[in-house]
Amino acid sequence: MIIDMKYKPTPKQLMFHYSTANEVLYGGAAGGGKSRAIVEDAKMRCLMYPKTHAYLFRRTYPELQDTLIKEARENYPREIGRYNVGRKDFELVNGSVIHFRHCASVSDMHNYDGAEIQWLYIDELTSFEYEIFTHLKTRLRAVKSLGIVPVVRCASNPGNIGHSWVKSYFVDAAPFFKMCKKVEKSELTGLTRTFTTQYIPAYVTDNPYISKDYIFELERKPKAIRDALLKGYWDAFEGMVFTEWVNDPKHYWDGKNTHVIEPFEVPVYWKRYMSFDHGYSRPFSCLWWAVDESGRLYCYKEWYGSDGTPNKGLFLSPKEIARGILEREQEEIRDNIHITRVADPAIFDRSRGDSVADQMRDIGDGRGVLFQKGDNNRMNGLMQVHERLRFDKTGKPGVYFFETCKDFIRTFPTLPYSQTKVEDVDTDAEDHAYDSFRYLAQFRAIPLEPVKRYHTRIRTPYDEDEDDEEAVYGW
Repeated sequence: MIIDMKYKPTPKQLMFHYSTANEVLYGGAAGGGKSRAIVEDAKMRCLMYPKTHAYLFRRTYPELQDTLIKEARENYPREIGRYNVGRKDFELVNGSVIHFRHCASVSDMHNYDGAEIQWLYIDELTSFEYEIFTHLKTRLRAVKSLGIVPVVRCASNPGNIGHSWVKSYFVDAAPFFKMCKKVEKSELTGLTRTFTTQYIPAYVTDNPYISKDYIFELERKPKAIRDALLKGYWDAFEGMVFTEWVNDPKHYWDGKNTHVIEPFEVPVYWKRYMSFDHGYSRPFSCLWWAVDESGRLYCYKEWYGSDGTPNKGLFLSPKEIARGILEREQEEIRDNIHITRVADPAIFDRSRGDSVADQMRDIGDGRGVLFQKGDNNRMNGLMQVHERLRFDKTGKPGVYFFETCKDFIRTFPTLPYSQTKVEDVDTDAEDHAYDSFRYLAQFRAIPLEPVKRYHTRIRTPYDEDEDDEEAVYGW
């Protein structure tokens, strides 16, 4: 029997299917055929290896139904198996099963603790937290009799809450198409293992079946959205909050039209500040600031409370954090520089005993760290941050960051808007360094640039004064 598989992969899709890396991200532009590649890859592996299980994930069930399930039901030949609507499984004739699943929250990932996954697929990976990604990978297993090595295959557009960690883990790990070797160590056994990751960029022009009208629609989008969806750029994406952010290494030396600059020796007479966003299981963020004579902010030092795992904290007590802060301020102490510290007002909460601020005030050896209450009005803070990022006529912004502030530079530009509070930053993203910046921006608030208002006189087609730019057409 000859079965028509209804699939002619593009060169990029073939690369995705034939990759020998343990973990692959096929990502970038919209319309590149990524979801179809996932559905077809699962089918081919399950047909090639009987009695294996593929799990295909999306964040929500409606997304799953509208994309992966729809692709499979439209394109899987009836001869190879049948779809079980109740279980949302495609059961193949050789005993393999393709499971279509969703994972809407971190707590939902435990629904799959008993799963035995040979082929793990995650579509729109940036919509997931790193914690979900790593937990689902712990379900990868295969008995020796199957004769296989389980793999992870993902697809995604730029953007959403996981943009930062996905970019770091896959996109920036190695040159495009090249495999990156990574080593991890078992805390239990002390043994190490090597695995490989690969990023395959997708472009809308890769897909010969996409309509020209679709491309024209993408070209009409604002630049940041256009670059992400059409060109697959990971430094710009739909829903990006701080589109004005610029990190241009060519101008680190002169600070023109960039927010990141090379470090310099900060004058001792500049006022100093430190901003603090507390975290325990999530990262905390300490940022040290200097203010020049014109009021411009310089973030010259940071301490980010993470072990390098995206959005995972160091589990340090308030006293331990306070000691770490003082250790990092030895140079300022030596030069007799006063530092004004500002923090999230939540650390002053005494509803359950001593507050975090109380614990940091006295670390037991006559020393401690004192804070002033920051303003936690999120919208006012967001506007102050935008105002600081604004470039003046000379190309200089109201805030600079030394290039050594790696975690701020990594997390800040990738923050997306909230799906529920559409004008605010998504608090499920890695927003800790941003929050720290926000407290200082409000503490050192500057007047917002006034909105230009126009006269209400209406111009008619018979006006002779064509040079009156303040009139508006009203017909």
